[in-house]
Amino acid sequence: MGDLPDYRVQPTFPFNRTGLDFAGPFKIRANHKIRNAQVMKGYVCVFVCMSTRALHLEVVSDLTSEAFLGALQRFVSRRGLVEHLYSDNATNFEGANNELQRLAELFRNEQHQQGLEAFCTQRGIKWSFIPPRSPHFGGIWEAGVKSVKLHLKRILAEHNLSYEQLSTVLAQIEGILNSRPLIPVSDDPSDVRAITPAHFLIGREFQAIPEPSYEEIPAGRLSKWQFLQDLKQKFWKLWMTHYLHELQQRQKDFKVIRFKVGALVLIVDENVPPLQWMLARITELIPGRDGHTRVVGLLLPNGTTTTRAVKKICLLPLDAETD
Repeated sequence: MGDLPDYRVQPTFPFNRTGLDFAGPFKIRANHKIRNAQVMKGYVCVFVCMSTRALHLEVVSDLTSEAFLGALQRFVSRRGLVEHLYSDNATNFEGANNELQRLAELFRNEQHQQGLEAFCTQRGIKWSFIPPRSPHFGGIWEAGVKSVKLHLKRILAEHNLSYEQLSTVLAQIEGILNSRPLIPVSDDPSDVRAITPAHFLIGREFQAIPEPSYEEIPAGRLSKWQFLQDLKQKFWKLWMTHYLHELQQRQKDFKVIRFKVGALVLIVDENVPPLQWMLARITELIPGRDGHTRVVGLLLPNGTTTTRAVKKICLLPLDAETD
């Protein structure tokens, strides 16, 4: 395995070097107030910061050059001018999926290429494509697309949202994705905080407005706002479980995960509200009969202590050590 590219490790401001990709299609209603309003296809353009792993989501109404450049303009206006953009080569979009073929045709279109080149040249943006047939070169943004696309498809499968409603849901999902813990703030055993992508964007962690759970209420009895919050809560549960499972990989026989006192961990809890993570510091290692750590003592943010089985905690990525 090669070293990380230099643009992944050099200090810079968020989204200075950005990867992008598309997710979709999703169904968008022309007007949510009209019962039989026209339903169109829409897409989500996912921008991923190469340095901080922060994500930015933009709704794209169709696969045209004007719609794509509009999404790119909105992104640059809100996140600042980008120095370098990275994306898939057009040939990577080819396949059995007709939507991917349409996306490939857009990127191969000469008029689109000229418009994109003019947009980037005027702003001093350099655009790079990864090698053909090599999606692993774009793994950092492919993971971002997977996080959004997989669970969005599940929660929006039977619902047609308006452009405004979809934009609202995506903004809240963006907040969820940018609240995920990356590394501890410090090595202080009493400091139970973690750095998230939000710290690089606004200088502090995101805070969600407290909302009651709508899980037990039928969708037909929810107001439009409650319905959107219900979609956000469903996405949170699906994505949080997915994210925790990624951190909690268990290799049998040939690898042993090393826990250490003072490490910052996430506590697995399916009932945590959106944008809130249960963080704790390991204060004690309790081995089983085989000598391996099976239970750990934890220091919670409120100063109390508790114990958890190792299957119910997840080490943050840079704290994970294996033998």
